[in-house]
Amino acid sequence: MFSGIDEVDWASMEHAYGPADDVPELLRGLASADPAEREAALDGMYGAVHHQGDVYACTLACIPFLFELVVDPGVQDRGGVVELLTSIGGFDLDEDDEAEIDEDEIEGAANYAMAAAAVTAGAGVFFELIADEDPGVRLAAPLALATLHRHPVRVLALLRERLPVEPDEEVRLALVEAAGRVALRHRPLAERVGKWLGLLAERAGSPGLRLAALAQLARCSPDGLPGDVVPVVSGLLREMRSAPEESGDGGEHAPPGGIAAREDDEPEPGPDTTPDAEPVDPDPVAPVETGRGEHVATPTLVGQLRSLSAQENAGRGAPWAADLLRTLHVGLDDRVGDRTALLADQLRSPDRRQRIDAVRMSGGLIRAWRGPYEELVALVGEQLSDPEPRLAEAASHVLEELFGLAAPAADALAARLAADPGSWVRTWASGPPGLSSTVKALARLGDARAVPALAGALELPQVAHDVGFAVGHLGATARPLAGALRRRLAEVELDECAYDRASPLLAGLTALRAGEAAPEVLRVLRGAPEYRGEWLRTAALRALGAFGPAAREAIPELRALVRRPGTASATEAAEALWAVSGDADEVLPVLIEGLQSDQVHDRRAAAVALGALGPRAAVVAPRLRGLLAHEELWLRVDAAIALWEVSGRTRETVGALLTAWEQNRHVRVRVAECLARMGPVPEGSAAAHVLRSELVSVRRHNAMDGGYGSHDIHEDEKLLALCRQALRGTGKGSTS
Repeated sequence: MFSGIDEVDWASMEHAYGPADDVPELLRGLASADPAEREAALDGMYGAVHHQGDVYACTLACIPFLFELVVDPGVQDRGGVVELLTSIGGFDLDEDDEAEIDEDEIEGAANYAMAAAAVTAGAGVFFELIADEDPGVRLAAPLALATLHRHPVRVLALLRERLPVEPDEEVRLALVEAAGRVALRHRPLAERVGKWLGLLAERAGSPGLRLAALAQLARCSPDGLPGDVVPVVSGLLREMRSAPEESGDGGEHAPPGGIAAREDDEPEPGPDTTPDAEPVDPDPVAPVETGRGEHVATPTLVGQLRSLSAQENAGRGAPWAADLLRTLHVGLDDRVGDRTALLADQLRSPDRRQRIDAVRMSGGLIRAWRGPYEELVALVGEQLSDPEPRLAEAASHVLEELFGLAAPAADALAARLAADPGSWVRTWASGPPGLSSTVKALARLGDARAVPALAGALELPQVAHDVGFAVGHLGATARPLAGALRRRLAEVELDECAYDRASPLLAGLTALRAGEAAPEVLRVLRGAPEYRGEWLRTAALRALGAFGPAAREAIPELRALVRRPGTASATEAAEALWAVSGDADEVLPVLIEGLQSDQVHDRRAAAVALGALGPRAAVVAPRLRGLLAHEELWLRVDAAIALWEVSGRTRETVGALLTAWEQNRHVRVRVAECLARMGPVPEGSAAAHVLRSELVSVRRHNAMDGGYGSHDIHEDEKLLALCRQALRGTGKGSTS
C-alpha cells in the first residue's frame, strides 16, 4: 500500500496550516490498527488537507492513496475515507460561478475541477463497496455513487437492486437518500425516481423506510406526495415509537429492504438515455457518521462530534428519524400549513427526544417562513415545564428568538422564571455573564414579569452584558430599574475594563431616557480610558442625546466635543447637542462637514443626524441629493431619507429608496420606516406594489440558507408591520 508515497514532493506543497510534509503520516494514520490514531488522522485530513472544503495541491496528491485505502478490506473505518473522497470530489462549478472567479481564485477553482475529475474517474470502485462486508462502508458508498458517478442511470439501477437484499436499516435509508440525490442532480430522472419512491412510501416493509421515501419524494418530486402527508407521517412516527428496532418482515414478496420487483414496474432505461453533463447539485454533501463499531474517545473534532451525537441519540430506537424529518421539512419548503401541523403533532409526542427535535425544527420553520404560529408557539411553551432539561432549554432558546411571536408562551415563560430564580443569569468560564434565554424571551415580549429578574441581575458583582438590551424591550415597564442602573454606573471604575462594565448600564439608561442619570453619564464621558474609549464615549453620547433637555448640564462638554469637526465624535456630539439644546445653528456646520468625511460610516452618521434636524437643515438638500448616486448603497438610503426629512420632497426620495429595496433586502426595514412616516402610499403607485408584494410573500425577507441572526424574526415582523402602516397611511406626509 502507498507505493510511491515517498516520491511525492510533499514539502513543496502547502495545506491550511503550512507545509504539507505531514500528509504521508496522516495517510498512514488512516490505515492504522489503532482506532485513536485513525480518528486523529481523519481529523487532520479535514482540518488541514481539506480544510473547510478547500482543495489544495496536496489534497489532489492524496486522492490515489485514499482510493487505495477504501478498496483494502484490511483497513478499518473505511466509511470515513469514502466520505472524505466524496467531499473532495463533490464540488461543482457552474457557468455563473466561473464568471465570478477573479485572478486570485483561479488556482483554487482549477484545484476543485481537477479533484472532481480525479475522484469521478475512480468512482467505479464504489459499485463494489455498496455490498462491502463493513456496514460503515455500505453506509457511505450510496451517496458517493450518487454524487460522483457519471452514469446516474446505472447508479439508480444498482440502488434499486441493492435495497431488497440490504440487511441494515440505516444503510437502506442511505440507499433511498442516494436515489433522491440522483434525482436532484439529474432532473430528467426525477419523475422515474419519484415513481419508485412513491411505491416505497406505500409498500415498504418498515415505517422508517416509508418515511425516508416520503422525505426524498418531498425533495425531488413534491407533487408526488400524498395529499394527507401529515397524518401519514404522524402514523409512521407512531409505528416507529412502538417498534424502535425496525426491520422488514423478511417475507418472500416484501424483502427487508422494501418492496420486491414487480413485473409491471417500469424498466430501467439504457445507459445512453441521460447525457453525462451534470447540473449543479443544490445540496452540499451531508456528512454521515463513520464506522459502525466501538470508538475510543479522542480529543479531535471528529471525536467530539461523534461523542455529542452519541449523547444526543442515546436510547433512541431510531436515531436517524430526526434527520428524515428534517429532510422532509426541507422538501415541504413553503408548505407552512403542512409543516406546522406536522410539528404540532411531533410536539404532542410522548417521546421527549422527538419533542426536542420538533422544538428545534419549529425554530427553523418560524425563522425562515411567515405564517400563523400561535398554536405551535404555545406547544413549544408547554415544553418549558418538562423535567428533561434539554427539552426545556431548547424551548427557551427558540422562544428567545421570537420576540412578539412568543406571546402565546408568555405565561409558561413567567412560570419557568418564577420556578427557578437561580437560573436568571448564566455565568461562563470566560467572558461576562448573560441573562438566561427565559429572561430574554419574556423581556422581549415587554412583559413586566421579567423586571424582578433584571433587578436581581443588577445586584450581582458583575452585571450581565445584555441587561441594557432587555431593559430596552421592556421600555417604561422597566422604569423602576433606573435607580439601580444609575447607582451601578457610578460605581464603574474607569479603567481598561470600563467599556464592558458600563455599556450595558448606559444602554439601559438610554432606553429609559433617564435624564436624572446625566451626572453619572458625564463622569463616564469625561473619564473614558484610552482602551475602547471611543466606544465608551459613543455610548455615553447616545445616552445624553436620549435624555434630551434633561441633560442640559452636559451642554458645555458637548460644545467642546463639536469643536473637532469632521470626526466621528464631533458628529455624535453634535447629534446629542441638538437633542439637548435644540440649537440647530450650532450643530449644522459640524454635521455639514461630517457629510464630507472620507469615511462612509461618518458620512452616514452625519446624514442621519441632519435628517433629525428636519427643515432647519434644508440648506443641505443639494448635498444630500448628490449622494443619491454614491456607490455605497447604505449611504444612498440614509441620504435619501434625510433628503425627505429636510426638504419634504418625496418623488426622488421614493425612487431611490425603492431601487435600494430591490438591490439589497437588508435595507427594507429602514426603507419601510421612512415610507410609513411619509404617510398614505397612493394606491397603484410603485411603492404600494412593492409593499403589497412583500406582504404576500411567505418567505421572510432576511431568511438565509445555512445561517441566521438572533434578531431575524423580529426584524422581519417589524418589516411587515411597517408595510401595513405605510399602506394604511398613518404617517404625516404623502409619497405622491
